Amino acid sequence: MEHPLVAHKLTTLRDERTDSPTFRRLTEELVTLLAYEATREVRVVDHTVRTPVADAHGVKLAAPRPLVVPILRAGLGMLEGMTRLVPTAEVGFLGMVRNEETLEASSYAERLPDDLSGRQCYVLDPMLATGGTLAAAVKFLVNRGADHITCICLLAAPEGIDRLTHLLEDLHVPCTLVTAAVDERLNELGYIVPGLGDAGDRLYGLAG
Repeated sequence: MEHPLVAHKLTTLRDERTDSPTFRRLTEELVTLLAYEATREVRVVDHTVRTPVADAHGVKLAAPRPLVVPILRAGLGMLEGMTRLVPTAEVGFLGMVRNEETLEASSYAERLPDDLSGRQCYVLDPMLATGGTLAAAVKFLVNRGADHITCICLLAAPEGIDRLTHLLEDLHVPCTLVTAAVDERLNELGYIVPGLGDAGDRLYGLAG
């Protein structure tokens, strides 16, 4: 998303001198800006209200309500920014962990409806690095019945975008990625360069 406010807030997030309280506040503000773009295709229905003067024809969010799904733990830092824009959305939670031997990601915790048929889901994950975790999360939601996915990330690496595209090439539902910036590359440790470090640690401190 190209916007001067997005670029400004992202620059401050990258700064290693930015403390955790400021990092959390800026993350919320940045996600709200990204959410404007991410919700461009949110489903609405016609709705008429009465103003003090006359009837006004407009729209309202369609049912079922959008579902916002932060990926634990760092995705929690993005939740307030998203629900500030869409306060009537429902919220589910999904914890994903990667097996260091197989490199496959799987869920270790979830709080989601069993049936997501007809639901638009907005997945929150600060960093799209290798792409495996986000792809697994998207597939998890689609297997539950979700029929429209939008992923919101603060930053993405080209390698992560390529792998996400490859892993989801057979996905039978629309999937969109909205991010503030695509950085240069991944380093040998799997960190985005220049990136902003470990988003979870910078949001909440070093404790696991």
